[in-house]
Amino acid sequence: MIAKPLPGKRGKKSKRVRLEDIAEACGVSLSTASRALAGEKGVRAEIRQRVLEAAKNANYVVPTAVAGQKVIVAASSAAMIDYVRNQFTHYVLEGLKERAQALDLEIVTRPIANQSEELAVLAEAQADEQVAGLLFLTIDDEGMLAATRGFDKPVVLLNSDDPYMRLSSVTPCNRSSARLATDHLIELGHERILFLMRPGRRTIERRYEGWRDGLLAKGLPVTDDMLVTVEDWLPELAAQAVMQRIAERGLDFTAVLAAGDSLAVGAMLGIQQKGFSVPGDVSVMGMDDLPQAAFLNPPLTTMHIPMREIGSVALGLLRDNLSGVPMPSRRIELACHLVERSSTGPARDSETP
Repeated sequence: MIAKPLPGKRGKKSKRVRLEDIAEACGVSLSTASRALAGEKGVRAEIRQRVLEAAKNANYVVPTAVAGQKVIVAASSAAMIDYVRNQFTHYVLEGLKERAQALDLEIVTRPIANQSEELAVLAEAQADEQVAGLLFLTIDDEGMLAATRGFDKPVVLLNSDDPYMRLSSVTPCNRSSARLATDHLIELGHERILFLMRPGRRTIERRYEGWRDGLLAKGLPVTDDMLVTVEDWLPELAAQAVMQRIAERGLDFTAVLAAGDSLAVGAMLGIQQKGFSVPGDVSVMGMDDLPQAAFLNPPLTTMHIPMREIGSVALGLLRDNLSGVPMPSRRIELACHLVERSSTGPARDSETP
């Protein structure tokens, strides 16, 4: 098949060539053209060659092929602890692996606990010509982020962000997700909504901000007594915190929004152990939508976080950064959505003890 002429090859005015033009000229679908240019599997050799030649002749900027190269995933201690406990990291890595297989990339994981271990990983990546770039997973430490300055291979953050926007990053849109969750509870009539969190990470702080946004938008007070913190993401710590709160102040709230599903599990246990029901007395809502959320008693209403997509999109960012075309760092936030189950319901009568 002979490729059709592309825009910009004739006439006085030059029109920017789009991927759609390449696909049409070669008689293939847009997805096929994209996979051919990206070096992904599943494209016949003759089609790949035709697409590449058409792109070259039209001066189309082709993303650098990464097939056969390696990407180092430097995972923080927090990420690796989460991998065992809550599985958020597990699903991020799963999405990363699926995308890497499509791109014929090798993923190498390196756990790092401090800046010296990070510097060792950076040195390893710098020395190995097969390493295309690095992904930093769940890393917030400013010193560790600053250590990447001057590193000449692309670095993308997963499930964290650079407040100074020196590095590109991919996260769920934590703030809007918590705002949507708060709106849902308010629509059910709840005005006294506890926020249960483990402080320390910027991503979780964004969820706290979303809770505040929701309350303030409805003219509801935001007071320190409605924030409950725990030292770890363990359900038993959340249960203890909620039971202590009820013992000290009574049931002066009608809903709990937890910054993670594991804390929501603990909140439900604590409420039930104090003799109250979910959602009859207190509605409980989580954030993450881990698979086990659907099998709790009652099944947990939660915000679905696109965990697998975080890893997939991060690899796309890394590949874009290898294209040779100068571009600013980008912060990609993925939309989240409500999954309504049985742990939330209308607010109880405010006069009920």
